[in-house]
Amino acid sequence: MTRFLTATAALALSTGIASAEYSLTILHTNDFHARFEPISAYDGPCAQEDNAAGECFGGTARLVNAIAEAKARADNPILVDGGDQFQGTLFYTYYKGKMAAEMMNMLGYDGMTVGNHEFDDGPEVLSEFIDAIEFPILMSNADISAEPLLADKLKKSTVIERNGEKIGLIGLTTEDTDELASPGPNVIFTDSVEAVQAEVDRLTAEGVNKIIVLSHSGYAVDQRVAEGTTGVDVIVGGHTNTLLGDMEDAEGPYPTMVGDTAIVQAYAYGKYLGELNVTFDDDGNVTEASGAPILVDANVAEDEATIERIAELAGPLDEVRQKVVAQTETPIMGERDVCRVQVCEMGVLIAEAMLDRVKDQGIEVAIANSGGIRASIDEGEVTMGEVLTVLPFQNTLSTFRVDGATLRAALENGVSQIEEVAGRFPQVAGMTFTFDPEAPAGERVGDVTVGGEPLDPERMYGVVSNDYVRNGGDGYEMFKDAADAYDYGPDLADVTAEYLIANGPYAPFVDDRISVK
Repeated sequence: MTRFLTATAALALSTGIASAEYSLTILHTNDFHARFEPISAYDGPCAQEDNAAGECFGGTARLVNAIAEAKARADNPILVDGGDQFQGTLFYTYYKGKMAAEMMNMLGYDGMTVGNHEFDDGPEVLSEFIDAIEFPILMSNADISAEPLLADKLKKSTVIERNGEKIGLIGLTTEDTDELASPGPNVIFTDSVEAVQAEVDRLTAEGVNKIIVLSHSGYAVDQRVAEGTTGVDVIVGGHTNTLLGDMEDAEGPYPTMVGDTAIVQAYAYGKYLGELNVTFDDDGNVTEASGAPILVDANVAEDEATIERIAELAGPLDEVRQKVVAQTETPIMGERDVCRVQVCEMGVLIAEAMLDRVKDQGIEVAIANSGGIRASIDEGEVTMGEVLTVLPFQNTLSTFRVDGATLRAALENGVSQIEEVAGRFPQVAGMTFTFDPEAPAGERVGDVTVGGEPLDPERMYGVVSNDYVRNGGDGYEMFKDAADAYDYGPDLADVTAEYLIANGPYAPFVDDRISVK
């Protein structure tokens, strides 16, 4: 029997042979990135006066009521997360996973998958997070048997029971987590499709016929997993911060149906709460799947007790966050879907700040990975808290020397996954390049200039990046063996703040340093 039926077919079926239907409401979040406080329209910090004026979104205090209201209108709800609770604000920098665990326990999550940022501080912090949470965290596509901090704690899948029915939950993490974060040498990532199918087969053999994959792999990979597996009913996604639904900026329908599988994702940062209503027949076949992401805006009241608790936890951070460091004439745009495919205002700012800091050291070019850009900054006063929200990873400046051929290879890597809106896309300073997104990966970069002169493949160039990229992050393996490498420069957020101060009031801009053929 086909596992997904149209509404018409479902109605016809209901008028014929009687079957026992089972309804489930799946509430979901993803890519929260420590946004415990409300966010602005630019996904950065929201000033108290703006929040009071109803101009801000999200925040855990609003999620408390959004989730409660969604559960009240559902007969049989569960709450799950698509990964990347870690990293993004000073709350994570200061508390690591402890605050996320406290808030997720309070909200009543039933399960989550491991996101790549859950590995930002290695297996140790993830292990401590697992000890603190009161729900399962899952990852099917990795061999963790050699990692003692995780081997006995992190499961591939689990089974929960709701209203007398068993529901299988399977975790899935992006396969390139070893390039994006710091899982260490003992965690080996494996093929997503094979890993999911193996868990589906095992759960099915145990009599579980309702299966949900919690995936931190991205919208495109989720569709590939749906196409390549059988028996998966729902995929709750994350990683690509994808908005699905009927709104203007949505990238696809909510849910996106691939064969018999319903795929959902709810943007990021707690701005939306996903609400998917699924109906199964007594054989576990999906007969209906519908819903929408709920905008968590000022129409959702904030829970006072949660406001007070977050304010208490914010106490140690306030002095740093509230320090005004600069002015900007207009918003500095750093949207993910722009900075990861083309030159953007925030990318120009960061790359220019990096190069300016070390240009007297014989450094000629700067390369910044767009995955390190996490927010925009609105116009007016710029606080250190806003800068740290844009650049939360505590990366340090790295200087090194490579030849022109290696520099070109780095640019090829940077544009190699533009279809996936990958974080390796390079924002640059001191150089220009063209690329053809339609050409095969590895053959996309065209004219490259440094200081106005054509790139010489044999000449050595001084480069500045960050320590993550210099050590091979985001696929920049060609920099690992660079000459004269020094990874211990100042914090990138401090460098950017100082550049804003020196060039204030800052006027954001873009130019033709990166162009498409």
